[in-house]
Amino acid sequence: MKTLRVYDPALCCSTGVCGTSVDPELARFAADAAWLVSKGVPVERFNLAQQPGAFVEPAVREALEVMGESALPMVRLDTATVAIGHYPSREALAKLLGLPLDEAAPKASCC
Repeated sequence: MKTLRVYDPALCCSTGVCGTSVDPELARFAADAAWLVSKGVPVERFNLAQQPGAFVEPAVREALEVMGESALPMVRLDTATVAIGHYPSREALAKLLGLPLDEAAPKASCC
């Protein structure tokens, strides 16, 4: 099974529900990542503030050198970068991994 690796910008948490305002994009992606895990897809998340050592991986480091922090979030599927500067949709993730969307749990709603 392929592994999805998510390189998040510096965040206090990966869910988007901490702090005074909720980031709906983070909340949506957290739900999508949980859906992938429920389908057996390994998902690893790295937070720039908490795990800076993960960001020295060559492809991530190079993107940061060229684009700065606007390269984050970066999403990699094994050795391929599949999203840079944004979180992919559940539909895009399902297509990349060959998962049928008709099995998808309802999308998280926010606000």
